Amino acid sequence: MTVNLTIFFAMTAVVAFLIGLSKGGLGGSLGALATPMMALVMPADQVIGLVLPVLMFADIFAVALHWRRWDRRLVLLLIPGSVLGVTIGTLFITNAPTGTLRTALGIIVLIFTVYKVFEKRILGSLKYEGKDWHGLLAGTVTGFSSALAHTGGPPVSIYLLMQDVTPRVFVATSAIFFFLLNWIKVPYYFYARLFDFNRLWQIAWLMPLVPAGVWIGKWMSERVDKETFERIIIVLLAIGGLLLIAG
Repeated sequence: MTVNLTIFFAMTAVVAFLIGLSKGGLGGSLGALATPMMALVMPADQVIGLVLPVLMFADIFAVALHWRRWDRRLVLLLIPGSVLGVTIGTLFITNAPTGTLRTALGIIVLIFTVYKVFEKRILGSLKYEGKDWHGLLAGTVTGFSSALAHTGGPPVSIYLLMQDVTPRVFVATSAIFFFLLNWIKVPYYFYARLFDFNRLWQIAWLMPLVPAGVWIGKWMSERVDKETFERIIIVLLAIGGLLLIAG
């Protein structure tokens, strides 16, 4: 795939801002748009390594907003499984052809979309009795989907919601977990040679859009109808996933 620089920079700018909005609290599905959007304008195997540093930069602001409000025990239960999941995901990335990886990204995005559509029904039908190994399982699934497409939100969301934590602890625990998870992915991505440092330097000037998005997301989260906003994002996710599969 030949990358048109004008389209590439425009899409990267939009994605950086959207990631900031998501970390600022506007729409839980928003950050999931990053990978499929970028995969439409550049090879899928290059997208994953490009998006990760942007997410890591945004994580700093998310953690700062919720500093020490997280549940340390839940984080520690999730981390071991996430390492296993990232390992499996990286092995898949390094052995799958680009076309297969692009299709896999599309399928994961569509699964994420279906989950978001039926999220309330899924969570409402669950009868939960907490076990420590559930954290291992949730971390593993999250690590795999996050390594592959940076879409690890649903399994962690289900797990944390079932722990009956307060909304603030939920958001803070999710923030610090993904901060740690994204750092866990770094050596694996180095091993898989997914980082293109020349490309990363090219987009460095767009990074101020991330904190701008975080600030605007935090401001808008108190004023925007989140339900309508999430519906729009779900439609965009479905379109992006289908386009990835269609090739």
